[in-house]
Amino acid sequence: MSVMETLETSEVQTSSVQLTEAAVTRVRRLLQERNVPDHALRVFVSGGGCSGLQYGMALEGQPRDDDLRFSFDDVRVVIDPVSIDYLGGATIDYVDEVMGGGFRIENPNAHASCGCGHSFRTKDGAASEAHASGCGCH
Repeated sequence: MSVMETLETSEVQTSSVQLTEAAVTRVRRLLQERNVPDHALRVFVSGGGCSGLQYGMALEGQPRDDDLRFSFDDVRVVIDPVSIDYLGGATIDYVDEVMGGGFRIENPNAHASCGCGHSFRTKDGAASEAHASGCGCH
Protein backbone atom coordinates (compact mmCIF):
# COMPACT_ATOMS: atom_id res chain seq x y z
CA MET A 1 0.00 0.00 0.00
CA SER A 2 1.03 3.55 -0.62
CA VAL A 3 1.79 5.79 2.27
CA MET A 4 -1.01 8.29 2.77
CA GLU A 5 -0.14 11.93 3.22
CA THR A 6 -2.80 14.27 4.49
CA LEU A 7 -2.83 17.61 2.74
CA GLU A 8 -4.93 19.17 5.50
CA THR A 9 -2.67 21.26 7.67
CA SER A 10 -5.18 23.17 9.78
CA GLU A 11 -6.32 20.19 11.87
CA VAL A 12 -5.18 16.73 12.85
CA GLN A 13 -6.97 14.11 10.77
CA THR A 14 -7.75 10.99 12.77
CA SER A 15 -9.83 9.18 10.13
CA SER A 16 -8.12 8.26 6.92
CA VAL A 17 -8.56 6.04 3.92
CA GLN A 18 -6.05 3.90 2.11
CA LEU A 19 -5.70 3.06 -1.58
CA THR A 20 -3.99 -0.14 -2.62
CA GLU A 21 -1.36 -0.04 -5.35
CA ALA A 22 -3.90 -1.55 -7.76
CA ALA A 23 -6.38 1.27 -7.00
CA VAL A 24 -3.71 3.95 -7.41
CA THR A 25 -2.68 2.44 -10.75
CA ARG A 26 -6.30 2.29 -11.98
CA VAL A 27 -7.08 5.89 -10.95
CA ARG A 28 -3.88 7.08 -12.60
CA ARG A 29 -4.92 5.26 -15.81
CA LEU A 30 -8.44 6.75 -15.68
CA LEU A 31 -7.00 10.25 -15.35
CA GLN A 32 -4.76 9.62 -18.36
CA GLU A 33 -7.54 8.04 -20.46
CA ARG A 34 -9.87 10.99 -19.81
CA ASN A 35 -7.04 13.50 -20.22
CA VAL A 36 -7.68 15.13 -16.83
CA PRO A 37 -4.35 14.75 -15.01
CA ASP A 38 -5.19 17.63 -12.65
CA HIS A 39 -8.34 15.96 -11.26
CA ALA A 40 -8.70 14.06 -8.00
CA LEU A 41 -10.74 10.98 -7.16
CA ARG A 42 -13.80 11.98 -5.12
CA VAL A 43 -15.02 9.21 -2.83
CA PHE A 44 -18.36 9.74 -1.13
CA VAL A 45 -21.23 8.08 0.66
CA SER A 46 -24.86 8.86 -0.13
CA GLY A 47 -28.23 7.57 0.94
CA GLY A 48 -29.64 4.76 -1.16
CA GLY A 49 -28.76 1.31 -2.28
CA CYS A 50 -30.35 -1.81 -0.92
CA SER A 51 -28.62 -1.54 2.47
CA GLY A 52 -29.35 2.14 3.11
CA LEU A 53 -26.05 3.80 2.16
CA GLN A 54 -24.02 3.52 -1.02
CA TYR A 55 -20.52 4.33 -2.14
CA GLY A 56 -19.79 6.67 -4.99
CA MET A 57 -16.71 7.79 -6.88
CA ALA A 58 -16.12 10.49 -9.44
CA LEU A 59 -13.25 12.42 -10.94
CA GLU A 60 -13.23 15.88 -9.37
CA GLY A 61 -11.75 18.94 -11.03
CA GLN A 62 -12.67 21.47 -8.34
CA PRO A 63 -12.51 20.13 -4.78
CA ARG A 64 -14.52 22.07 -2.21
CA ASP A 65 -12.82 24.11 0.48
CA ASP A 66 -14.01 21.80 3.26
CA ASP A 67 -12.95 18.55 1.53
CA LEU A 68 -10.40 16.37 3.23
CA ARG A 69 -7.50 15.81 0.84
CA PHE A 70 -5.24 12.80 0.65
CA SER A 71 -2.36 11.94 -1.66
CA PHE A 72 -1.13 8.53 -2.79
CA ASP A 73 1.98 9.13 -4.85
CA ASP A 74 0.65 11.37 -7.66
CA VAL A 75 -3.02 10.39 -7.18
CA ARG A 76 -5.13 12.78 -5.12
CA VAL A 77 -8.29 11.77 -3.25
CA VAL A 78 -10.92 14.12 -1.83
CA ILE A 79 -13.67 13.21 0.64
CA ASP A 80 -16.33 15.51 2.06
CA PRO A 81 -16.54 15.86 5.87
CA VAL A 82 -19.80 13.88 6.17
CA SER A 83 -18.55 10.94 4.09
CA ILE A 84 -15.32 10.60 6.05
CA ASP A 85 -17.42 9.71 9.10
CA TYR A 86 -18.53 6.59 7.20
CA LEU A 87 -15.26 5.94 5.36
CA GLY A 88 -12.67 6.45 8.11
CA GLY A 89 -10.31 3.48 8.14
CA ALA A 90 -11.54 2.10 4.81
CA THR A 91 -9.28 0.58 2.18
CA ILE A 92 -10.09 1.09 -1.49
CA ASP A 93 -8.87 -1.59 -3.85
CA TYR A 94 -9.26 -2.28 -7.57
CA VAL A 95 -9.79 -5.82 -8.77
CA ASP A 96 -9.88 -7.01 -12.36
CA GLU A 97 -11.72 -10.32 -12.54
CA VAL A 98 -13.15 -12.39 -15.38
CA MET A 99 -16.70 -12.09 -14.00
CA GLY A 100 -16.37 -8.34 -13.49
CA GLY A 101 -13.97 -6.07 -11.81
CA GLY A 102 -13.98 -2.65 -10.30
CA PHE A 103 -13.26 -0.70 -7.18
CA ARG A 104 -13.94 -2.49 -3.90
CA ILE A 105 -14.13 -0.83 -0.52
CA GLU A 106 -13.24 -2.70 2.65
CA ASN A 107 -14.96 -0.59 5.27
CA PRO A 108 -14.61 -1.31 9.00
CA ASN A 109 -17.65 0.94 9.62
CA ALA A 110 -19.99 -1.25 7.55
CA HIS A 111 -22.03 -3.51 9.81
CA ALA A 112 -23.77 -5.20 6.86
CA SER A 113 -23.39 -4.93 3.12
CA CYS A 114 -25.31 -6.20 0.19
CA GLY A 115 -24.07 -8.79 -2.26
CA CYS A 116 -22.86 -6.27 -4.81
CA GLY A 117 -20.57 -4.57 -2.28
CA HIS A 118 -21.71 -1.09 -3.32
CA SER A 119 -24.26 -0.67 -0.55
CA PHE A 120 -23.89 -0.92 3.22
CA ARG A 121 -25.30 0.08 6.55
CA THR A 122 -23.62 0.99 9.79
CA LYS A 123 -24.19 -0.56 13.18
CA ASP A 124 -26.44 2.35 14.15
CA GLY A 125 -28.24 2.41 10.79
CA ALA A 126 -31.64 0.81 10.37
CA ALA A 127 -32.09 -1.91 7.76
CA SER A 128 -33.97 -0.75 4.72
CA GLU A 129 -37.00 -2.64 3.46
CA ALA A 130 -35.09 -3.61 0.32
CA HIS A 131 -32.33 -5.18 2.41
CA ALA A 132 -34.80 -7.02 4.61
CA SER A 133 -36.66 -8.41 1.60
CA GLY A 134 -33.60 -9.32 -0.45
CA CYS A 135 -31.03 -7.19 -2.15
CA GLY A 136 -31.72 -7.71 -5.81
CA CYS A 137 -28.08 -7.09 -6.71
CA HIS A 138 -26.64 -8.75 -9.74
